[in-house]
Amino acid sequence: MIAPPKTSHELLSLCEKIAGYSLHELAEQAGIKMAKDLRTNKGWVGQLIEWHLGATAGSKPEQDFKHLGIELKTIPIDQFGKVLETTFVCSTPILNTTGLTWENSNIRNKLSQVLWVPVQGERSVSLADRIVGSGFLWTASAYQEQQLKADWLELMEKIALGKIESISARDGDVLQLRPKAANGKVLTEAYGEDGTIIKVRPRGFYLKKAFTQSIINQQFAI
Repeated sequence: MIAPPKTSHELLSLCEKIAGYSLHELAEQAGIKMAKDLRTNKGWVGQLIEWHLGATAGSKPEQDFKHLGIELKTIPIDQFGKVLETTFVCSTPILNTTGLTWENSNIRNKLSQVLWVPVQGERSVSLADRIVGSGFLWTASAYQEQQLKADWLELMEKIALGKIESISARDGDVLQLRPKAANGKVLTEAYGEDGTIIKVRPRGFYLKKAFTQSIINQQFAI
């Protein structure tokens, strides 16, 4: 394993070392078996990058580099810098939300500082041949945080009012709520509109493509 970086400068140096390499080359360096596809190995790319950068959180609900206050997010883009997918941030609290505010929420903690690592994502390019781009650190501007907070408040209010099943991926300007589970059989408890407990699929917060595209555009002057 790569030793966890002690500073953000060390972390960016590790990013420089993997930029320009294919996923196959990085998998070989790490001694990790190359995934055949991402349909059955959805988190594989992120785990490979985590290995090379010395991330420690794994699946824990904390930042990937907790000691640095930095979250790692890989982001698939095409050759023109177009973002190809929404970005999963974290699971959504559904029942025990008393006392929860944007300021003390896990999503705000996760997004307080993000290391974005672009990865080639066109389906026309085999997974093994996809190239890793230059990673960079990002902190939300006051306006971006205002956008995120407004969406979060709106979505969490609907959950608290028992309207979770009426929320669609179209809700929110920059943030969306979507089912997040290995399969449709996984269920959790939530409040229904009449205040009773109902069973629903777990939800996750995702950043919409337009939001992450603006981050990519600003970083690479697209």
